[in-house]
Amino acid sequence: MLLQMGRVDGFSSQQSRDDGKLTWTDVTERSIKSSTIIEGSLNKDAAEDTLPSTSGDGNEHDFEETKYKEMIFGEDALKIPPSESYCLNCPIRRGHFNVSNIYSLHQVLEDLRTIWNWILTEKLHINARDRGLYSAILVLGETFDNREIKEMLSIVLHDLGFSTAVVHQEALAAAFGNGLSTACVVNIGAQVTQVVCVEDGVALPHTALALPYGGDDISRCLLWVQRRHGTWPNFQTDPASKPVDMLMLNKIKESYSQIRSGSFDAVSLVHSYDNERSVGHQKTRLSALNVPSMGLLYPRVLVPEEYPPPPRSWFQDYDDMLEDTWQTSDSLYPSGNGGFGMWDSYPMFPTRLKKFDNIGLVEAIVSSVLSTGRIDLQRKLFCSIQLVGGTASTAGLAPVLEQRVLNKIPSNQSIEKVEVLQSRTYPLFVPWKGGVILGVLDTGRDAWIHREDWIKNGVHIGSARKYKDSYFLQAQVMCYYNT
Repeated sequence: MLLQMGRVDGFSSQQSRDDGKLTWTDVTERSIKSSTIIEGSLNKDAAEDTLPSTSGDGNEHDFEETKYKEMIFGEDALKIPPSESYCLNCPIRRGHFNVSNIYSLHQVLEDLRTIWNWILTEKLHINARDRGLYSAILVLGETFDNREIKEMLSIVLHDLGFSTAVVHQEALAAAFGNGLSTACVVNIGAQVTQVVCVEDGVALPHTALALPYGGDDISRCLLWVQRRHGTWPNFQTDPASKPVDMLMLNKIKESYSQIRSGSFDAVSLVHSYDNERSVGHQKTRLSALNVPSMGLLYPRVLVPEEYPPPPRSWFQDYDDMLEDTWQTSDSLYPSGNGGFGMWDSYPMFPTRLKKFDNIGLVEAIVSSVLSTGRIDLQRKLFCSIQLVGGTASTAGLAPVLEQRVLNKIPSNQSIEKVEVLQSRTYPLFVPWKGGVILGVLDTGRDAWIHREDWIKNGVHIGSARKYKDSYFLQAQVMCYYNT
């Protein structure tokens, strides 16, 4: 069996109530090859039996060759049969490059470039020779540090060949995507939850919090709860080693999990994906489906999985401009970051989690809004809470947050109302819609980076051209370096 590389760009998290099974990805492809038959080396009758078509004078033959696909992308990469010898690569995990002792920075960047090139070519039908006619907008979460952003810009401008590019932060794009200029943006992603306040079209850096849990952790908690209640079938379900099992769990979570009072049960079809020849299923009554989603409020329930921290040298970059400009607020937990080993190596963006004492979504929202320090702004933000990300669609989440956030606000704060605004579109796509809006605004013209300038000069500390809209790029110091 040939050892191939399977690269993954993530999986779809659109809601669906279809209980149909996930089908295995076809890892083979067929190609037509032409072969010239040397006279006397192959019997003519045998050739007619083995080669499906012939052309020319009879000495040239076209035949189909079946071979393994060199690379498989997206959700298809997560549905490769376990018996196939593919290696699954996830270049981004928990809001950072997935750098480790066994996954080098070079390989992470190569995988990102390959994934983006595949998306541009196969999904958007933009060939490499035409990309100089296009501009790229990078909408990035607040967890990425400056070095990571610079590497992604280099891929977009140098490797993929876009003429210009701009970086916008996800929280700001989410606010604009729903037509808001001021909001407390709560972005519940697959592996990270971020809370950032936006005032008059500007994200406030001292309000940003990153929590190391998300939709994937809720899905794993769903499996744990069912096993504890004895409702899960006797299947070898293992989302950590079999990505297809995580896809199934996500599907069940999106269809049935919700936040509500009392016990909530439902009947679902559970599938087994042991190997490509033995796929079973069983209709099962799932219990306590309101518990996993409550992990957003009580993160101890989720028990986030551990990953080995990346090499510290990656974050001790002399070019990292966040080192002198990032201001950390320790008002919530004076001891700084901690909580989980994988986060200890990210000093540029501490998670503000006290060791073994995770904060839930309610505490994060209250802390973020109150850190603004102005009562007029706080009232406006508490009435403009915006939920984005796939898990934001969880039924019952909005009213529970409204009630619990209001109850959590200290009594000495004159806040009488809390409101979670309804999203104008599917919450998962709001930041991308906002990124398009930010890309055409006149106020963002100076933020665009030209390919030639980036390749020749890069970005250095100085006082010339600067970014306007991205605090994590530090508008005070990011600029072109004029030689």
